[in-house]
Amino acid sequence: MRKLTLLVSTCLGCAVLLSAAGKEEQRVIDAAVVLREIMSAPDKGIPTDVLRHAACVAVIPSLKKGGFGFSGEHGAGLVSCRKTNGLWGPPSMLTVNGGGFGFQIGVTAIDLVMVIRNRRGIDFLVKDKFEVGGDLSVAAGPVGRDAQGGTDAVGNAEIYMYSRARGLFGGIAVKGAVVKPDGDGNVAMYGKHMDAAELLKVGSVAPPAGFKPFLHELEKYSAR
Repeated sequence: MRKLTLLVSTCLGCAVLLSAAGKEEQRVIDAAVVLREIMSAPDKGIPTDVLRHAACVAVIPSLKKGGFGFSGEHGAGLVSCRKTNGLWGPPSMLTVNGGGFGFQIGVTAIDLVMVIRNRRGIDFLVKDKFEVGGDLSVAAGPVGRDAQGGTDAVGNAEIYMYSRARGLFGGIAVKGAVVKPDGDGNVAMYGKHMDAAELLKVGSVAPPAGFKPFLHELEKYSAR
């Protein structure tokens, strides 16, 4: 009876893990679709020059507004950072909460893209949390496939922010959003605890197959 109880408990644990993995893999697919659709828009999208020189790219599909006055936003996504050889490293799951995202009237969700422009940003991504616009300077990113970041305040920003709602895409100035590593999401994808620093700064871990859709789109539009 004890063996049977242990077996049932183990199987239930497996089922929960598999269910969680399926949920997070869908998050990865949604992020890949967001990136592909944004970059496929004629004469729009994130400038290829910006992506080619990015240190990290994060995508948060369907960031939700929490209540009246567009407060309490919450979203979950993932981020990948370049390794020292220029290739994209194993992604780390993350969450985003709060911040004034400036949702359009009647819009309850947006797709959010964060382009971290230098490797200093990686040090903040692996912290327990960091505040966009507080720890790192942020600006609405330039739009247009052939556009480039200037040398003004926009060009000097450490993070470019983009949003899409109701089919409309553009840069968005966001401050106060709190970004945190999603430990549970990493467990679901990697099958064990993975520290964000190990994934984003070291990058020696082979990413599971579930990340392929996102990494494929990222490499497609940011190849140097």
